[in-house]
Amino acid sequence: MDQVRSQLTTEIASHEVLSDTLNQDAESIQKSLDLSGLAGEAPSVVPGYRILKPIGEGKYGSVWLAREQNTGKHVAIKFYTHRRGVDWSLLGREVEKLAVLYTSRNIVGLLAVGWDHDPPYYVMEYLENGSLAARLAVGPLAVADAVRIATRVCQALVHAHGSGILHCDLKPANILLDQDFEPRLCDFGQSRLADEHSHSLGTLFYMAPEQADLKAVPDARWDVYALGALIFNMLTGTPPHRTEETERRLSSAGTLEERLSIYRQIVRSDARPTSHRSVFGIDQQLCEIVDRCLAADPAKRFPNAQAVLDKLVSRERFRARRPLILLGLILPLLLLLSIAPLAMDTMNDAVRTTQDNLIRRALESDVLSANLLADSINRELEDRRHELETLAADTRLREEIASLAVLPIAQRKPLIDHLDRLKRENDERSKELSRVQDSSWFLLDASGIQRWRSPASQMQDENMAWRDFFHGSGNDWPRNEVPVDIHAIRTCRISIPFKSASNELYVVALSVPVFDPQKSEDVIGVLCRTLTLGSLIKDYQRNWQTQISDGVNRKLAIVDGGDLDGERHWQLLAHSWMDDSQLGQISEADFRKLRLKGIVDDEVLENLEELIRQNKKGDPSVAKGEYDRTRHYLDPVHQFDPDTYGGEWLAAFSPVGNTKWAAVVQERKDVALRPVEELKARMLNSAIGGVLVVLGLVAGSWWLIVALLSERAPRWLKFWQPRAARTGTTMMSLTGKTVPSD
Repeated sequence: MDQVRSQLTTEIASHEVLSDTLNQDAESIQKSLDLSGLAGEAPSVVPGYRILKPIGEGKYGSVWLAREQNTGKHVAIKFYTHRRGVDWSLLGREVEKLAVLYTSRNIVGLLAVGWDHDPPYYVMEYLENGSLAARLAVGPLAVADAVRIATRVCQALVHAHGSGILHCDLKPANILLDQDFEPRLCDFGQSRLADEHSHSLGTLFYMAPEQADLKAVPDARWDVYALGALIFNMLTGTPPHRTEETERRLSSAGTLEERLSIYRQIVRSDARPTSHRSVFGIDQQLCEIVDRCLAADPAKRFPNAQAVLDKLVSRERFRARRPLILLGLILPLLLLLSIAPLAMDTMNDAVRTTQDNLIRRALESDVLSANLLADSINRELEDRRHELETLAADTRLREEIASLAVLPIAQRKPLIDHLDRLKRENDERSKELSRVQDSSWFLLDASGIQRWRSPASQMQDENMAWRDFFHGSGNDWPRNEVPVDIHAIRTCRISIPFKSASNELYVVALSVPVFDPQKSEDVIGVLCRTLTLGSLIKDYQRNWQTQISDGVNRKLAIVDGGDLDGERHWQLLAHSWMDDSQLGQISEADFRKLRLKGIVDDEVLENLEELIRQNKKGDPSVAKGEYDRTRHYLDPVHQFDPDTYGGEWLAAFSPVGNTKWAAVVQERKDVALRPVEELKARMLNSAIGGVLVVLGLVAGSWWLIVALLSERAPRWLKFWQPRAARTGTTMMSLTGKTVPSD
């Protein structure tokens, strides 16, 4: 009973009805409520039914709950007790429509009619869950429930339209809910036949704007608009265009025509309702269905209920297939995601293997080049040493040195002329052999005093005993702190690098002892020749690209592994960067920075030291491959030219003869690996291209499936559709009747 009271309150107080269903005043509302709460006497007895209690009262009479005596089934009996207000044509029309539509399970069933009874009545199904209006008074429905009810109502309208009947007053109050909360369409009092031309007014905010005209001709699109308003109300809790402002404007109208005119203006001039688009869980297809139903221009609406039903069914079909569609998109993506790590791991493994092979081959080539460079330098040093030793062993020269070296410069002219001639002859041979010329030649006596020099300089007769090339101690003593027991070298010696006072260039000296011709164990002098550091590899660097390096831009260097200041620093003696112009500008402090110690990894230096040690021992059992190469070499020159010599290098080392020198051949690691990086880039581009192609195919196929399933295929796919769908002729409704398609 409370539900019925709520239903009546909602239907009577909350919904303004035009035409034959006028608003009840407060007294009438209270009267209906009082009647529904009292067990009064029924207006009459209906044969075959036992009347139980009143359940409502309307403008034309009262409604009573009754039980059919044969079956015990509850029914609702409507008595038309207010005969003076009864439009019998309306009563007859409603009964006729219900009689025609009784076969539809979505329309309230008519069970019996008592035209000749006093008062007249008709018996219909009793739906205990009340009206949809009562349910909406609690709040809006979920999207799924709203669509379910709208689909059932739409099916009822399709059945009615297929029978030639237009409802013309579709609203929540005219939709009842059965025991399963399935909707049933009722109240066909305002309905019209499709070929009728008499007007029919519906309910404000559910009525199409063109229907709000007393001269309007009934149209199936009226029910389409009302259906859109119904769905909008179920989703949002209020019908479209209904606001306090619009209700105030409608209440201010004095006549029915004015109210209808204001309503038409509101619907046609107000902005399109959009609050349904913000409802949680709503989708674009449903929004478009509602928007098209609520179009103010009837030409833009769906032409009939069948077209709306088709869209709703199509939407539900699409949503039912959406998991499969998503699965069709997700599975290829999951397949790509599962394959991608394996493909990346395989590609990275291939790249690493290729890198290792490329580095190994590059280092093998560098080792070969370093061995060739070391052999060439060693032969050069041996040739120059042999020339000095040959001169130092000449009896005449030894006698002249023994007798003339300590004399004043004017008296030792024969010695000077002899040495000048020997120097010129050696220079001519070097020129013929295209060898680099020596920087200087000079002779020291047994005490370290310079007795001859070519080219001549002001350093004549200067004491050079503090220099390493004289005493061979591995370092230069301070000029004023030369030990008293210092003595000249007794074997051939390559000095530590030093800065020449005559030309301000860094040089190394190759020196040999000159022994007394009478007492062969006594050293009477030291014969020296010097080479600038820049000239040590000058010829090799110039010819390297065309003769050895096969186009690879390798850099050459020589490092000295001798002890310096009591510690091995691996001083850089020669380098492709260290020409005379660069060396002439470097201070002694900067020159000391050109050392491997502190720059190159200690492991590399340890390997290099072991390489030289084993080379001196001549141990063939030691595999040089363990020590003669590195993948992580840092060039000390990067301190002065980081753009050219920065970053990691591949480097190979080779000992130079029996010296403590090592030849270095290096090439940029990134340049050596550039083919691999280019290969990797191409592989990545190909992989990305393949993934994009697959994604494109998946996306295209997915889009095509979605377009076909949603019946929104592009024009170029129209020829795939059935002819009836393309020509827009007729479609089969759920009731088996053919109606115009959208």
